[in-house]
Amino acid sequence: MVSTMFGDDSSMPSSPRQGFPGSVTPDYVPFQVWDSLQALLSAIGVGEKSATIIGATFQWFLRDLTGMLGGILFTLYQGSNLDSNAKMWRLVADLMNDLGMLMDLLSPLFPSAFIFIVCLGSLSRSFTGVASGATRAALTQHFALQNNAADIAAKEGSQETMATMIGMALGMLLARITTGNPVAIWFSFLSLTMFHMYANYKAVRCLTLDSLNFERSSILLQHFIESGQVLSPKEVSTMEHVLPLWTTLRLSKSAKPLLTNVKLGLRVSTLDHSEIPFIDIVANSSYIVTLAKYLLVERKGTVSVVVHKDSTAEDILKSYIHALVMVNLTVEQKSLHLECQSWMDKHYESFVQKLKLAGWKAGRLLSHSIIWKAHWSLGEKTD
Repeated sequence: MVSTMFGDDSSMPSSPRQGFPGSVTPDYVPFQVWDSLQALLSAIGVGEKSATIIGATFQWFLRDLTGMLGGILFTLYQGSNLDSNAKMWRLVADLMNDLGMLMDLLSPLFPSAFIFIVCLGSLSRSFTGVASGATRAALTQHFALQNNAADIAAKEGSQETMATMIGMALGMLLARITTGNPVAIWFSFLSLTMFHMYANYKAVRCLTLDSLNFERSSILLQHFIESGQVLSPKEVSTMEHVLPLWTTLRLSKSAKPLLTNVKLGLRVSTLDHSEIPFIDIVANSSYIVTLAKYLLVERKGTVSVVVHKDSTAEDILKSYIHALVMVNLTVEQKSLHLECQSWMDKHYESFVQKLKLAGWKAGRLLSHSIIWKAHWSLGEKTD
């Protein structure tokens, strides 16, 4: 009777845990792992038409957390480059902001990948926040000729507030016009985004920075070697790149600029024992020049700079210019370090003076933070 009411015990499937793993097929474990993962994501709301309040909260928490972590990592890896490449990062910041908005618009169209897409958008906007804020400070300092950076920042903030208010009004009007028409909505978004990027590009192109970074120093030195004259900040502003250099190099078939073959801040421990640069050594087609506050190491057309721990801003600028001269002579004359030193002795001071007369701030080089520095007993250079 018991067997009739509840069924025969022998017909009930046993738990997979009994006799595991011999009681299940080999694909049982990986299937359960991935099935549990998708069940977890479904509970959060991924792929579901309706999600719980907790699931929705977790989605936005995960989005914001991704953005926060992205901002921290971006600052860690690129923070020291924002000053030296303010124009480029200003444009990149706006591009990443537009990309983040595009991700937000696309996310509802792909429910199964909703979290992934909104996290990408949040990550993109986190880069924008860091880069935009940092470059804004650098550009405000550039604009302030009378130590009035705070006044300029306050007025710029008011201008942006007014522009934002006007933009919100126009946005609401556009939303009313395009309501219920997906084609019009996407056309409006894409066309306005393109115009937004064009306006940012033109704004960055208008900037005439008078500080020396890697690219501007390279442009100035190449022109000086060829003509003996120094370009003005306005002239250089039309020649320098406002997009990352690797993007323009792929599109251009011209020779790579000198700066791509210079590495500032070489770690001494990466040198071979035969290359410890306390004397001039020629070995394996490598030329090492010993100077007071920096050392130059040339290998296969790439010149690396070892910086002394007591080097000043002027020393770092001089070391970089010297490295550029060595790269230039390597390309043209197969390079001898004595020729590079001869050029520096004859022309460097004149080059710096002409930079100052042309309106350049020639007291320092805007560069990334030089982490690796070395110590050695300073002495006279040996030829």
